[in-house]
Amino acid sequence: MHSSTERQITGNTRVVAIIADPIGHVRTPQAFNALMAQRAADAVMVPFNVKPEHFARFIVAAPLIHNLAGLVVTIPYKETILAHCTELTDAAQRMGAVNIVRFGDAQDGSRSLLGGNFDGAGFVGGLLAQGYAVQGRRVYLAGAGGAAKAIAHALAAEGIAALGIYNRSPERAEQLVRELRQYYPQLDAHLAGAAPADYTLAINSTSLGLQSADPLPFAPDGLPAGALVAEVVMKTEITPLLAKAGACGLAVHFGRHMLEVQIERMGQFLGLI
Repeated sequence: MHSSTERQITGNTRVVAIIADPIGHVRTPQAFNALMAQRAADAVMVPFNVKPEHFARFIVAAPLIHNLAGLVVTIPYKETILAHCTELTDAAQRMGAVNIVRFGDAQDGSRSLLGGNFDGAGFVGGLLAQGYAVQGRRVYLAGAGGAAKAIAHALAAEGIAALGIYNRSPERAEQLVRELRQYYPQLDAHLAGAAPADYTLAINSTSLGLQSADPLPFAPDGLPAGALVAEVVMKTEITPLLAKAGACGLAVHFGRHMLEVQIERMGQFLGLI
């Protein structure tokens, strides 16, 4: 049923594109568009499937569309896009990853690209909104890519006690541990293995769980009673990891909580709400 108050897309509607490859799994447009409707903002998000071999040409052309307010950036472009931004927020610069770009008008008539990152703020904000304090926790993080970096920095800034990072290719995990030690000398940042034990918060920030055949990102069964297992994947609410954690009697935290906080910050960053 279409209601008579249904929002119409008009010539004045501001458009936000979410770019990814593949893109079928994204959940951001539904959540973002629901928020825009709720706030009566004349803006809409649409998915753009951009292939890696076309990315450089796309990012040159996109700012030429003047009613395109900006881009939400996800896998595999969070790091690739850094080089194309004319300016970065402090968070994006520190994390070395961008998940949103705001287009602006530069003095010379060209359009500027301000890169920001709300992955970390969204994740921590989602935990806090669900009543989970993070300060002083020992945290385990699977993954060392764009989302992992953002989450690691945000947790460190929030005052966690320790952060163990596990990644299938250890070089990236080692690099992230080095960065964290540099920025947060008081944090016990270290490499971790595939079977975490003495952590009270364990997080999957990899894309494992998007496909049903994926292996688990880590084994949750060695975690202590009372530990929380958190997910960034939101293709299904109960991912295989969360199902396993729940079966072990552990508390679970869904990927959508991170998104709920992020879309609010993104709408503000783009000047739409």
